[in-house]
Amino acid sequence: MNFFKGLFKFIYSKIFLIQLVLAIALTVIIGFVALQWLDSTTNHDQRIQVPDLSKMSIDEAKEVLASKELRLKLREDSANFNPEYPRYSIIDQDPKGGSTVKENRKIYVTLNPSGYQKIEVPNVVQQTRRQAEPMLIASGFKIGTVTYKPDMSDQVLELRYKGQKIKPGIMLEKTSTIDLVVGDNGGQKLNLTEENQ
Repeated sequence: MNFFKGLFKFIYSKIFLIQLVLAIALTVIIGFVALQWLDSTTNHDQRIQVPDLSKMSIDEAKEVLASKELRLKLREDSANFNPEYPRYSIIDQDPKGGSTVKENRKIYVTLNPSGYQKIEVPNVVQQTRRQAEPMLIASGFKIGTVTYKPDMSDQVLELRYKGQKIKPGIMLEKTSTIDLVVGDNGGQKLNLTEENQ
């Protein structure tokens, strides 16, 4: 019982109350100074609007970002070729143009490759035109001229690219146009040449 009496007497004493007020004041002052320091070192209130870098070259983008005290970082992952953008120009960025960021922030960009990626021409020789065309289109190619040649089958006899005979398995750019030479099924095809629309 004497312990509790002594404790209450100490808590209500002048010395304890002065120390308590000093401790609270010191905590508030330290907290305020820490917040001010964090604000100044992290540029908390500073906001820079990120420019839209699309269709710019790397050098142009670096110059624009440097003028705003931002940094450019090139992404290593490859992108699909986009014909609407110049070759080796920026096609994507993070953060996007118009976003607000702090000074010295890295802006990650993706470049447009020099062209479509090369893909393998599937083996559609000895398959009917009805089978061959969807396979070529699904692989990423376009169908060009279809020429009929005397043959007892209605199968694809040759593949041609820019007038030259090609073998299945060669690598061509995606979206390349491949011409087909197809058997006329014993003369049943009256048109010798047909353009695909």
